[in-house]
Amino acid sequence: MASLLNVNNLSVVQGRSILSSISFELKVGDMLLVLGPSGAGKSTLLRCLNRFQPLNTGTIEFQGTNVDQFDVSNLRRRIGMVFQTPTLFRGTVQDNIAKGPALRGEVVSKNDLEQLATNVGLDQEVLLRDAETLSVGEKQRVSFAQTLANHPEVLLLDEPTSALDPSAVFTIEKLIQKIHREMNRTIVMVTHNVEQALRLNTRTLILLEGKVIANGPIKELIADQTSETLMRFFEGRLNGEGESSGI
Repeated sequence: MASLLNVNNLSVVQGRSILSSISFELKVGDMLLVLGPSGAGKSTLLRCLNRFQPLNTGTIEFQGTNVDQFDVSNLRRRIGMVFQTPTLFRGTVQDNIAKGPALRGEVVSKNDLEQLATNVGLDQEVLLRDAETLSVGEKQRVSFAQTLANHPEVLLLDEPTSALDPSAVFTIEKLIQKIHREMNRTIVMVTHNVEQALRLNTRTLILLEGKVIANGPIKELIADQTSETLMRFFEGRLNGEGESSGI
């Protein structure tokens, strides 16, 4: 199967090296976690994938075409992003979900709105509520529905559970797994949490100081006794900024 997304030798410099020589590829239906401590370059990498962040060197190809050749709004529809903190517009939940298509002159039908709500675990009655009255967890689910309304081929998730309480974290993790397995969406998700990576149990790219130190199934990486760097990372001794990733 041909690559859906191909990252080749990507580097970003902003006064200092943020990302250095990053390469990986994704096929349709793949899920990739990008794991690392704060300051490792995880969110910068994610923003590069749909041109929120320019590159200094390297290329990113989407369906065999350099992303620089796409219209930006079209690219961001096809490679959609859900951010750490949900930011909703004033109005009802259904207004928010339909916003992206409306900007393109498209109308989201009542049936489609109800299906989107169901897909992200929201009761259909929530569609008529004022978005400002929702809990943070509900707002994050609306953010997923907003992005899914654009029919993206790739979902970029920038620490989508970092602002949530523990019960909401598990709800969103189950939603992510549902989107991946049942809707066959390709997903790239950033996290700093090793325990979360284990729960999601998928291929994981580990970033440290802007460089890839490992790329593979998370349980295999944890079990790898041949790499001192990996062992130190999982023991919480390679984190910078005092953040613990230990398990």
